[in-house]
Amino acid sequence: MNHDASGASEASAEQALIDRCRRGDTEAFSILVLRYQDRIYNVMARMVGRNADAEELTQETFLKAYEKLHLFRGTSRFYTWLFRIATNQALSRRRRGRKVKFISMHARDDESPDVGEPQTATLAARRNPSPEAAMMARETAQCIADALQELDEEYRLVVVLRDIENMDYGQIADVLDVPVGTVKSRLHRGRCVLKEKLADLLP
Repeated sequence: MNHDASGASEASAEQALIDRCRRGDTEAFSILVLRYQDRIYNVMARMVGRNADAEELTQETFLKAYEKLHLFRGTSRFYTWLFRIATNQALSRRRRGRKVKFISMHARDDESPDVGEPQTATLAARRNPSPEAAMMARETAQCIADALQELDEEYRLVVVLRDIENMDYGQIADVLDVPVGTVKSRLHRGRCVLKEKLADLLP
């Protein structure tokens, strides 16, 4: 089976789950939660200061998705729709005055999620470090977190979605409801600012 056929089959199976959810099948929704909860959590964990907040935002995202499932039209992938809800939940919390910031590139101490291509990922990835290397990695991660926090919100979002979550430009545009050109512009600007701030750490 080629990639396109495999993707179509996966989308069809997912739509079947969504249809079951709309008929009141909570087990079907549980399957969707299990499929995407880690990805949603990992993004939220990089946007807020505490794991508890990330977990709360993740729960809020799925509750909101369940409530609004009747509005999902299938014009985008379901996970893209979920990320849009998650992003809105995080931004709404920020507007309500709750402190929202980026933290270490590692969502939890006991997990090492895959990260993207540019300097943020390169600096964050460390495997089986010595104590000295581990300390340097923690310091580096903190520098990255501080630099990310200094970015304007619109730049932070595209950096996380592209360089951490590995979304393509079209998916990010769909999540943020902006043109692809705007995504590319924000990403370029965000990376440039990060590169300047992290100049002493980059090879």
